[in-house]
Amino acid sequence: MNVENRTIKGKDRTGVIDVIAHDAKTGEVVLVMNEPDKWDGSDARLLALQERFNAYVSFLLDGEMANEHPELAGKAARIELRCGQMPDPHALELLGMIHDQLAFQEIKMEVIVKDRQPVGRDSVEPTN
Repeated sequence: MNVENRTIKGKDRTGVIDVIAHDAKTGEVVLVMNEPDKWDGSDARLLALQERFNAYVSFLLDGEMANEHPELAGKAARIELRCGQMPDPHALELLGMIHDQLAFQEIKMEVIVKDRQPVGRDSVEPTN
C-alpha cells in the first residue's frame, strides 16, 4: 500500500487526515483515522468523532482529494478507523450509524482495533 502520512499532534484534529493510501490489492483509496486514546463515552468525544468523519467524507466527495491526488480520483473509497482500544457502546452505536450513512455514498468503513480483527459489517484483514 502506498502511504502518505500527515499525522499532526494535538487534541483538535478535526480537519486532519492521518493517512491517505492506495490499497493496490482492492484498488481502493484508503483514508486512515487514528484514535489511540481511551474511549470515555462522553458526548464531546462522540461529537469530535462525528466531526472527523464529516471532514473525511467531505475530503472525498467535495473534490479536495481529486485536486490533491488526481491519481486516486474516481477510485472506490474506504475509511479505516484504527483504535488503540475497542470503542465503548456509545461509540459503537454512532459508528454503526456512520457506517450505514457512508454506504449510501458508496464509501466503505472499517474499525480496526489494535491487535484484534476489524469490527464492522465490511470487515477484511487489516493492512500493515
